[in-house]
Amino acid sequence: MKVCIVSSSGGHLTEVRTLRPLYESQPHFYVLNERIPLPADMLRRTRFIRHSERDWLTLVNVYEALVILRAERPDVILSTGAGPIVPFAVVAKLLRIPVVFIETMTRIHEPSLTGKLMYRLADRFFYQWPTLARHFPNGIYGGPLV
Repeated sequence: MKVCIVSSSGGHLTEVRTLRPLYESQPHFYVLNERIPLPADMLRRTRFIRHSERDWLTLVNVYEALVILRAERPDVILSTGAGPIVPFAVVAKLLRIPVVFIETMTRIHEPSLTGKLMYRLADRFFYQWPTLARHFPNGIYGGPLV
């Protein structure tokens, strides 16, 4: 199973990488929206897209998602956020690629904008705090990743 990990850099990347033991034995690659220094295990496994802030560049991200997903053909997409996952999830729906989204652990009482959008787009939606159950009644409480 080939896994595509979509993330913004920083905390979201750190968070999704806590799941590395689940996907590191599988073929996998990362998509990031910012060029950052990468750890050795991410070298030659990372694609970069433009950084958008809910602006017209989101349309560019949709195109980038289409190109990357058609070239790489992952079996599943995994993300904890933020913004880059939304255009990837939209394209994934068109290409019938399942999306697993985990609402970031920093959201304890109120969902993130990305979480609200991904609740509708993801095939599997997890949240890390029981206080979010009222916002995500069909989501799955999984507890904190770390």
